[in-house]
Amino acid sequence: METAQRTIAAFDFDGTLTTRDTLPLFIIHAKGWRCFMSGMVRLTPMLCRYLLGIIPNSEAKQRLFAHFFKGMPYKDFCFYGNTFSDKIENTLSSKVISLLKQHLEQGHSVCIVSASIKEWIQPWANRYGVDKVIATQVETDENGILTGRFLSPNCNGKEKVRRLLEEEPDRENYCLYAYGDSKGDIPMLEFADKGYMAKDL
Repeated sequence: METAQRTIAAFDFDGTLTTRDTLPLFIIHAKGWRCFMSGMVRLTPMLCRYLLGIIPNSEAKQRLFAHFFKGMPYKDFCFYGNTFSDKIENTLSSKVISLLKQHLEQGHSVCIVSASIKEWIQPWANRYGVDKVIATQVETDENGILTGRFLSPNCNGKEKVRRLLEEEPDRENYCLYAYGDSKGDIPMLEFADKGYMAKDL
């Protein structure tokens, strides 16, 4: 007797489930407006090189993260992640959240696949019954202090597909829905059986 094929729904986070990038919001939440603004001024030369295509997105993101969070105890970082969920609620796309809920109600496996950091996505995801978050991971030293580096490659582009297959390798035995909003999501959408851009929903 054949078993029914599983269905997995993979959602990008920033710009798909939310209407904006959550990294600046998280920095403000954890460090305050004044620190955020002064940091952005200091990082302006680097950000200009990124906008001109001189340095890749992954490097720019790494430098931005390191500037604000290198040296922070990991337990403090997690505290800010846990208390950030209410701020995320104010940025949600009602249309895409409705789709996420529909997949859950149908008994589908739902995961978030994001270039953002797991520590502020997972607490929010738990509220919705989404227990699997595939995201960029942070590195700590032996004392539990953030090094400012990422433990995993930036979870964007083809890395989204690689990480998804790492978690769900039996590709022939599930139907994959995928939702995204940017060119960094295109590899995942093309890999899916049914891939959708948020703007087309």
